Amino acid sequence: MEMTKDKLQEAEDEKKFQTFKNFKLKRKIGKGRFSSVYQAKCTIDNSIYAVKKVIIPDYTDPVVCQKYMLEVKLLKSCHHHNIIRYFASFLIDDCVLLIICELADAGDLECMIKVFREKKIRIPERTIWKYFYPVASAVCYLHDRRIMHRDIKPSNIYVTGKGVVKLGDFGLGRALGSGTAAASSWVGTPYYMSPERVAQRDYDFKSDIWSLGCLLYELAALRSPFFGVKLTLVQLCEKIENGDYRPLEPQLYSLNLRQLVDKAIMIKPDDRPTASQVLCEASNMYRESNSTTI
Repeated sequence: MEMTKDKLQEAEDEKKFQTFKNFKLKRKIGKGRFSSVYQAKCTIDNSIYAVKKVIIPDYTDPVVCQKYMLEVKLLKSCHHHNIIRYFASFLIDDCVLLIICELADAGDLECMIKVFREKKIRIPERTIWKYFYPVASAVCYLHDRRIMHRDIKPSNIYVTGKGVVKLGDFGLGRALGSGTAAASSWVGTPYYMSPERVAQRDYDFKSDIWSLGCLLYELAALRSPFFGVKLTLVQLCEKIENGDYRPLEPQLYSLNLRQLVDKAIMIKPDDRPTASQVLCEASNMYRESNSTTI
């Protein structure tokens, strides 16, 4: 019996992902505190990937190692059109973790927002929904699988050469068991942190919803809702805890967009919508914006 096309592809992938020796690192395309991201080429078929190289700071501590292996586990469990795809991982010398992922080679939303801001041009609302809707879909998928992302921000949202929006960087992701309601560690980017996280209280999936609201606001205003010139960390935390942000201008954006931002950036978590409710609204607005001019 002849092998199907999918089976042949699986066999080829299994072969090339057996060892990291089949890959050659090229240029560095990103850097974090303990990690770097490289463009890499497979020497078998010349296909291009992204490789995240993580230096485990204290590899002798099993808790630390478990944290980084969790990232691999989360990536491997996620199969969604708008989430960066995981292919394989390798632990080198017990302290270097190499994660091979799909390469989104058209940049990220942070770069796009920066370009619009520097040119002093607003992002058209139909374009905002074009980028926000796929992110909402990805987050809804994660929440359905009991996974919090915990670091949703423009720099973690990528675009492929074909224009597909992808949510990535699960270095801070966390899977919650069905019987677990909240987490309590303080990780993430301050500008997108929810009030409960800033106050170092327990938080749940509604914290991601706050970050989605901040993302939608920034796509419209080209700034974080809590941005301030020479703002200290204490002042930033106070603004977040008080929900102190300037509303979007009604003459520039639809009521639906402004209301969704306001609902997501509610101080009390229970007052925020669920990921499925955000997705429903984003989906409706995406379809409407593609049939009419907003």
